[in-house]
Formats: sequence, C-alpha cells, structure tokens
Amino acid sequence: MKKVLVCLATGTALASVPAFAQGAPETSFTGPRVEAIVGYDITKAGSSVDDDANADNDQSIDGFMYGVGAGYDYDFGKAVVGVEGEFTDSTAKTSFDNGDFEGFGIGNVKAKRDLYVGARAGIKATPSTLVYLKGGYTNARFGSRASDGTNVGRYNIDADGWRIGAGVEQKMGSNTFAKLEYRYSNYSKAEVDFSKDIPDSDRFDVDLDRHQIVAAVGYRF
Repeated sequence: MKKVLVCLATGTALASVPAFAQGAPETSFTGPRVEAIVGYDITKAGSSVDDDANADNDQSIDGFMYGVGAGYDYDFGKAVVGVEGEFTDSTAKTSFDNGDFEGFGIGNVKAKRDLYVGARAGIKATPSTLVYLKGGYTNARFGSRASDGTNVGRYNIDADGWRIGAGVEQKMGSNTFAKLEYRYSNYSKAEVDFSKDIPDSDRFDVDLDRHQIVAAVGYRF
C-alpha cells in the first residue's frame, strides 16, 4: 500500500512540473526583437546658436514621432546587454504663428527621417523588468526651404550626432514587451544634400539638441 501511495505521489509531482513550467512567465531577455515606436519629439537650437536677443523667437520645433526598431539582447542572468537600431520620422516643423515666423536657429525646416544605431546595457529590477541605459550614433535629416521672393528652393540637411538615453522594459508575456524611454541627442556636424545632380556640400558645424520621450511595444523571437 505504501508503495502505491509513493508511486501516486511521485506521478502527481512529475505531472505538475510541466503544468507549472507552462504557466510560469518567461523571464529571459535573450534573443532578437522588433518594436513599434511612438512619442514626443522636440529639437532645439543649441547654446552656440541661441537667439537670446529676441525673447519672442521660438527656438524649437516639436511634434509626434513614430517608427520602428530592432535589436538583439543577451541575458546574463542579472544583467542584459544588446545592440539596436531604429528608423523614425517626425511631424515637427517651423511655422508661422499669426504671421510671425517661428524659426529655431537654422531657418525654415521640417524634421524628417532619423537613423540610429547603438547599444544598451541594463539590470533586472525584477525577473520581468529591465532598467537600462543606451547610447550610440544618430543621423537626422531636416528638410529646408528657402526663398528669394521669387523662387523657392528645397533641400535636405543631414546632421550627424550622438544619443544617450535611459528606459524601462516590461515583459508582458513570453514574447511581448512594452518600453518607456527618454533619449537626448546632440548634432554637431551637417551637410546639405541638394539633389542627385549636385554633390553634397562640405560638412559644417551645427548645434542642435533633441529630446524625445517615447513608448514602444514589441515582440521578442
């Protein structure tokens, strides 16, 4: 009788292991991931081009940013490191407010695509919550418009810079996750991209600060 009870108890315990494993949340951050990104985007004239003499001059452009990202992370247990890249766009642009031009230091522009590649490293606050820092290279494009009163010229300005940021990633299931992140970018070099038939200009100095607060949802394979 004792042997029967032992066998039954052992069988019950073994049967419960797969059920427990199936119901337990997946806590590993290892693997490739893709995500959709949305947020608030503001670009300001940096300290070297501030127009402090004119307090009414709006030296920033802001708008809604959106895009996609991808990356690969490796979970070491308590720490997580990875590489990542993004392609985003923005609705931010200069405007005329009641007939008054609201520029921000480099003319009449509109934010366009932004490319980013970098790395991140973080620690687990809980088995399913990652707190991380990030940093890398960013290349932002701004569309510019100029007019001499008769003709209107349009061209792109491609600006190179660096980005740092911090965020929190929360696993929502075995493969899905959500993120909240702040990032700061600074652009110090740029060139004018005229057209296919005209070579790009020489690189010149700029000073642009970019602040973004973003949220993302994604899937880890």
